[in-house]
Amino acid sequence: MARILLADDDTELGDMLADYLGREGFEVELAHDGSTALARALAAEYDLLILDIMMPGRNGFDVLRELRTHSMLPVLILTARGDDVDSIVGLELGADDYLAKPSNPRVLAARIRAILRRVEAQAESGGDGTPGRIALNDIVIHSGSRAVECAGKPLSMTSTEFSLLHVLLDEAGNVVSKAVLSERALGRKLSRYDRSLDMHVSNLRKKLGPLPDGQERIKTVRGIGYIYSRA
Repeated sequence: MARILLADDDTELGDMLADYLGREGFEVELAHDGSTALARALAAEYDLLILDIMMPGRNGFDVLRELRTHSMLPVLILTARGDDVDSIVGLELGADDYLAKPSNPRVLAARIRAILRRVEAQAESGGDGTPGRIALNDIVIHSGSRAVECAGKPLSMTSTEFSLLHVLLDEAGNVVSKAVLSERALGRKLSRYDRSLDMHVSNLRKKLGPLPDGQERIKTVRGIGYIYSRA
C-alpha cells in the first residue's frame, strides 16, 4: 500500500481527500502547515507528497525548494485554479506534476497512480542489454536506482524528469511527439493547454547542459515534439 503525505491547511478538504484516497487503497497522513509537512517528508518513508501552495508558516514553494536539496520524493502540487504562474514555478522547483484546486478526487487518484507507476517502471526497466542501464555518449542512467550520470558526475532527477530522459534516450535519434512523450513519460494524454511537459523538458536541458561538442542534447521539432541527439 502506497503511503502518501497530504499537506493542506484546509482541514475539511484534507479529511475528505484522505477518506477518498483511503478507499482507493492509499495510506494517507495529513499535515496542515508547511513546516510540519517538510519535517515529515524528510523524516518518514512516504511514496509521494501532495503539497498545497498556500499554507501558513512555510508555503508550498518554500517546502518544495528545501525538500529538493535533500530528497527526490515525488511531489504533486495543488495550485489555485487557472493560476499558471503557480504551476510553472512549482515545476521549475522540481514538482513531478500539478493539479488545480478544487479538483475531482478521481482525477487526483489517477495522477497519483501515474506518478507511482513511473517510479515502479523505472525500477523494472532495462536499456542497452545491461539490465536497468542505458548509456549514450556521456550520459548513463540506472533504472533500478533511478540514478543519472553526466560526464561521470551524478545528477539529481525527479521521477518525471527521469521518465522523460529514459524515453528520449530509448528513442535517441528519432522524433518523439509530445502526445507520445506525455503518455509514455507522464502517464496521461496530452491536454491542449497543459504546459507541464515543456517545463519538464526545459528543466532537463538545464540539468544536462549541452553535448560535449556543444550541440543541444534535446532539440525541439516545432509543432511535433522533441528529439535527443545521438551526435
